[in-house]
Amino acid sequence: MTTEPAHSRSAVAIGVAGAVLVGVLTATQSRVNGELGRALSDGYLAAVISFGSGLVILLVALAAWAPGRQGLSKAFASVREGTTPWWYLCGGAGGALFVLSQGITGAVLGVALFTVAVVCGQTISGLAIDRNGIGHTPPAAITVTRLLGSALALIAVGVAVSAGFGGDIPAWMLLLPFAAGLAVGLQQAVNGQVRRVAGSALTATFMNFLVGATVLLVACLIHEAIVGLPERMPTTPVLYLGGLIGTIFIGGAVVVVRVTGVLLLGLGSVAGQLVMSLVLDLVVPVAGRAVVTSTVVGTLLTLVAVAIAAIPSRSLGTAPLRVR
Repeated sequence: MTTEPAHSRSAVAIGVAGAVLVGVLTATQSRVNGELGRALSDGYLAAVISFGSGLVILLVALAAWAPGRQGLSKAFASVREGTTPWWYLCGGAGGALFVLSQGITGAVLGVALFTVAVVCGQTISGLAIDRNGIGHTPPAAITVTRLLGSALALIAVGVAVSAGFGGDIPAWMLLLPFAAGLAVGLQQAVNGQVRRVAGSALTATFMNFLVGATVLLVACLIHEAIVGLPERMPTTPVLYLGGLIGTIFIGGAVVVVRVTGVLLLGLGSVAGQLVMSLVLDLVVPVAGRAVVTSTVVGTLLTLVAVAIAAIPSRSLGTAPLRVR
């Protein structure tokens, strides 16, 4: 089985910058989808609109881009031949779980606890996947700097959102966003594998949206059957851009993960999310949300953590066999 070649320091640096950009777009989409959910008073429907519009965009792109359609044939053929596990094509379920966990626990936990739980899961998932490898991607040695960077990132996120802690929160409710963080790390890894097999980032991104939209549609239908549809739809066009933004950053993550690995992609993405969230809160503030010193300090610490994790250093032991 072939493996991915080692990448130069400059390539890794560019990859980390791309990971930060992925985070910037993720935060932007979160704001757009959050405002759409607020306007609809229905986070489930907002998630379906976001994923569904992204899927429509990708269908049009597939119709116009032959390599993307050929990539679908290659991916399905690889699954039929047994060279690619079928569950590699289901990475979009991780994104769906993340969005659903926001709808189920976000209002109770608040942004602070929700973010900490997700980041903890995503960092652990990234460490585990990089340590073991997955598919055609060989294990990436866990180095001293990556371990230190991961620990500092967790501390930094805790500092950044510390002002939002408080209240009587059931401990069990942290498990769902933690699981979502684990799933997002795996999602990024398998999307990268689909891209390699298909030879097309468009194919991997399309499969991600197809599966995610399907999962969310089922959940939304159940939810709407219980609570009913909103009385009206918002008319502000910008609220419907979440799907377009999602196609860009998920496609970007598919490309970047081959260079950075899952851990650095996750850390860079977290840094980008915090920076963009800070910028948005300063430029386009949300009523009742003030920018506090802890948020600024935590954001700067996260950038330092990513820089530390990207520095080459000695490995901590040998890597085990990769995940198949």
